[in-house]
Amino acid sequence: MNSTSGFINANSREIYYEFHNLQFRKPEKPLLIFLHEGLGSCAQWKGFPKEISDKTELPMLIYDRYGYGKSEMLNELRDNDYMDIEGFDSLPDLLKNLNITEKVILVGHSDGGTIALLFASKYREKVLGVITEADHIFCEEITYQGFRATLKHFESGVLKRVLYKYHQEKTETMFHGWCDTWLSEGGKIWNVEKHLKNITSPVLSIQGKDDAYGSVEQLISKLKNVSGTIEILFIENCGHEPHFQAKELVQRKMMEFISKIQF
Repeated sequence: MNSTSGFINANSREIYYEFHNLQFRKPEKPLLIFLHEGLGSCAQWKGFPKEISDKTELPMLIYDRYGYGKSEMLNELRDNDYMDIEGFDSLPDLLKNLNITEKVILVGHSDGGTIALLFASKYREKVLGVITEADHIFCEEITYQGFRATLKHFESGVLKRVLYKYHQEKTETMFHGWCDTWLSEGGKIWNVEKHLKNITSPVLSIQGKDDAYGSVEQLISKLKNVSGTIEILFIENCGHEPHFQAKELVQRKMMEFISKIQF
């Protein structure tokens, strides 16, 4: 069997996961782990992760975080440390409970990218590389305004209908657990720059020049603060979803980055 899926406990929550290309899994090979965006899920990545896995001949893990997709519904108010909890506690527990002992390469989009960086800052011996797309290191005015616009889009019913396809009855709690946290007073001063110096693995950071949630300052911060080698891809005519909006370029750059990692 080359693929499998199911549910497992991680940090006391029921989490849905999928493994693909298990035929490539060997102790000496790293596992690709894809981490979805703040309104995302396994299904919303569509075929992109599998294409990267196929082309690199590396096995991959993808999962719905707590509160998303097929995983357990969010049942409490969130604080602005929710990504710290995901990176420092939930993801490590997921790997432990799935008996994942090999090294990993993390690929994260938006919130997923931030979570990947946080994990890499604490579990340095586990991580061979990190790829981030449209992630956040701190909240800017453009970030705040982007969330305000997204809230209006959700309240109009248009975005809610799109998200319901993937999150069903979790849609309201999922959205407000994300958006309300960012729009809170704590969200405005949120900042994880202090963790970047602890990242020693190579990093590829990708961002669209038209991203409605962050400016080039997000990339500059990583260039200044990450201890490992860092590559930057800043894409013209691209917004918050580089792997869809500039797919061929992003895929090629990811492949080049992964090919340079020694394992």
